[in-house]
Amino acid sequence: MYEPREIVCDESGSEGEKLVGGNSDVFAHAAVHMDARAAAACVAELRERAPTPATQYRAGHVLRDKHRAALLWLLGPEGPVLGNARVFLTDKIFYVVGKVAGLLQDDHAPRLGLDPRATATATALYREGRRAFGDARWTAFLDAFNYLLRAKNGQGVTTSVEDTFRLVDELRGADGPAGAFMRELWRARPRVAAFRERLLADPYVFPALDPLIPAIVAAVTSWGADGRPVSVVHDEQTTLTDERVAHLGRILDGRLAGIRLADSELDERVQVADVMAGVARKIALDALRGRPDPALTALLRPYVDTTSIWADDRSRALVMDDHDHKAVMER
Repeated sequence: MYEPREIVCDESGSEGEKLVGGNSDVFAHAAVHMDARAAAACVAELRERAPTPATQYRAGHVLRDKHRAALLWLLGPEGPVLGNARVFLTDKIFYVVGKVAGLLQDDHAPRLGLDPRATATATALYREGRRAFGDARWTAFLDAFNYLLRAKNGQGVTTSVEDTFRLVDELRGADGPAGAFMRELWRARPRVAAFRERLLADPYVFPALDPLIPAIVAAVTSWGADGRPVSVVHDEQTTLTDERVAHLGRILDGRLAGIRLADSELDERVQVADVMAGVARKIALDALRGRPDPALTALLRPYVDTTSIWADDRSRALVMDDHDHKAVMER
């Protein structure tokens, strides 16, 4: 029997189930396979190349323009993380669109990640929605469904199926694939209402829109591809309750040996994961917004999981090696 392979994880850009109108349109989750000595050496070298008085080393320290040489070293062939770190990216807007497209399936139910049967539909809407409806109405649509599909909305925001579908009604007269999607969504209103009632009455064990859980599944699947079970050390996360960890173990069918939470100040491996997640999120976000850094996207490419939730072809070609891989994973 194989001993578990231990990976250490952290994220960047997490805002729970708030995916629209937040601080970042990209969520990044890094999984690092390093022992404590190698991680300590990595952090020590970063402190030499990109100094900071902070007790905990973070991505922001190495992302400063004056420390660009340190960042190039970290990601490059002479750095310590190549081959020892993988990053899973999520375009939050596409994630919302994919979740809405999944509602059109007759047997739709809460699931991890996105429904692969809805990939083509979600991709078409993602690419056409803003052009077809304009910035204001497209953003309003995304925001409405973001709140509708959350078990707990928070912030005093209340969203009803009636209010949301009043907006769908306005949009279903548009031409092209985007308008066709809205007409199909309009017909699916009873199914959406039933899903919302079920979500409120009996919330799924995992938050329906939180990208953290599918990212962890992707990390375990990737690092355990050779059949070896994977043990996860994760930066402290309130999302990772005992119930959810147990359910993840059942979903992963023996591939997950366990998850324990760690204090990043006490474990320099978590600090390396934090740096990798933050760096990847910034580079990918710049590429998504049409402002790619060619040197950094080229260096990031070997680290990015090609099953990442990403539908923008232009930026995908810059930050991922497998250009033809489907942008949506089934978890």
